Amino acid sequence: MTPAPDSLAATLPPATQREAAHVAQDAFATIFRLTVDGAMPGRDAALAEVEQRCHNWCAAGDDAARALRRVVLVAGLDQWGLAYSQAFDLAAIPALSALLGSLRTAMDAGGEARFQRLFAQLDAIEGDAVDFKIELRRNIHLALWHAMSACDDTAEAQRIVRALGSLMLALTRRMPLLGWRLLADALASIQIRLLAAEKPVGGMAEEGTRQLFAALRQSLPPERYQAILALSGQAVLAWQQARRPAS
Repeated sequence: MTPAPDSLAATLPPATQREAAHVAQDAFATIFRLTVDGAMPGRDAALAEVEQRCHNWCAAGDDAARALRRVVLVAGLDQWGLAYSQAFDLAAIPALSALLGSLRTAMDAGGEARFQRLFAQLDAIEGDAVDFKIELRRNIHLALWHAMSACDDTAEAQRIVRALGSLMLALTRRMPLLGWRLLADALASIQIRLLAAEKPVGGMAEEGTRQLFAALRQSLPPERYQAILALSGQAVLAWQQARRPAS
């Protein structure tokens, strides 16, 4: 089955959708870093700068574009927060909650109603803002994989692997048409990172990746797992061929 064309692409073109995913990633990365290092000098000013950048990004374009920009940015930040809360066993990320609250309270009653409608549409229709969804999920999965690879503690690395696997499986359930393709994209990206590493990767990265693939193989229907492997393998092969010097 093929999902319907992206009905939001006319308002928010694919390039802007991918930009939204990166704006959400950059904002969350700063917030998470400042949350971990709560005593960092200038923390409040840095958080205020992140908030202002997000508001500025949401203010571009006409009314329809501004409404949709706010929806995808909030959705992206929310998914980053959920992923990291699961992976690092966090009850809450107060600075992220404050930013999300600021983005929501900036709207009037009419804007809030439009926001709710578009947010529900984004969640319900798989093909809508699909470029945003692909970029967002790839970046979240890769970020958690890199965090796992950097772990010195085996138990901590395994906790992140479990959270990453859980997020991936949830994606296939929430998006029955496209989720497996997004998962294949993420697995291909992980394999490419391993192959492209200029320095030998640590044992934690390789072992964690093996555990991730094993967990997915055990949890997914065999035919779906094989389809994911085939699609991710095609992407890795295309990357390898593109790196070969022309004969």
